[in-house]
Amino acid sequence: MSEKKSILYVQTSDTPERQYSPLVLAQTAKAMDLDAKVYYLGQGLKTLLPGEAEKIQLGSFPSVKEMIDRTLNMGIPILVCEASKQMLGWQTVELIPGVKIVGAATLNDLALDADTTMWF
Repeated sequence: MSEKKSILYVQTSDTPERQYSPLVLAQTAKAMDLDAKVYYLGQGLKTLLPGEAEKIQLGSFPSVKEMIDRTLNMGIPILVCEASKQMLGWQTVELIPGVKIVGAATLNDLALDADTTMWF
């Protein structure tokens, strides 16, 4: 029996045009029966502040908040880098519900375990 293939999507940007790709691809990977995870670090964390993802809607796509909710509802974890949170000066911060703050070493572990990693 072969192990399920895995893809790690890493979001580093808060640029609106770059928000959709990791979420769409993670949802597609899940539909293909692949193990998908999304990891936010650096400036990407700004999108996860309450109210921010709702402001981003491009073309005919749903808002980024709707895409995040759909991703989480599909059972795809969205992980957030603790070190990036500190880098942004956020000692304590409220992020959108459902995301999980993890240590920086988690990204290394996830990348080593994934069959491939894509960065946005």
